[in-house]
Amino acid sequence: MASITIRPALPTDEAAWTDLWRGYCDFYAATVPDAVTCRTWSRILDPDASVMCIVAELRGQVVGFANCVVHENTWELQAVCYLEDLYVSPDARGQGAGKALIEWLRNAMRAEGWARLYWMTHKDNAIARELYDQFAQADGFVRYVVR
Repeated sequence: MASITIRPALPTDEAAWTDLWRGYCDFYAATVPDAVTCRTWSRILDPDASVMCIVAELRGQVVGFANCVVHENTWELQAVCYLEDLYVSPDARGQGAGKALIEWLRNAMRAEGWARLYWMTHKDNAIARELYDQFAQADGFVRYVVR
């Protein structure tokens, strides 16, 4: 099996990230305006923004990403990291990219002193939940969204 490299997103990753982002949005049947996509990418590259992105490379190609938000919270003294978006291209799945992205974030949590790393997924996303269950069990919370 080829080795996966995890690293912070670079400006040169924009086209690959955008293609993966579209696949991610399609997976969730979400319509995200181009202006939001452009703004998200600019925040990823802004060292002062709370949004960050790491990418997974396989054989020199970006095949996955993890978009995260590091933020303060009211339950701990340290910041926490919300893994907002995780996606691996369908042709690269099953080769360890998703697991490597989460492992990288878990190591960053320790190194940066974050109190916790957390994420959510759709209850029917069985394949992703198989991966996520290797790190932690779902905590039973139900999400409510007001728009």
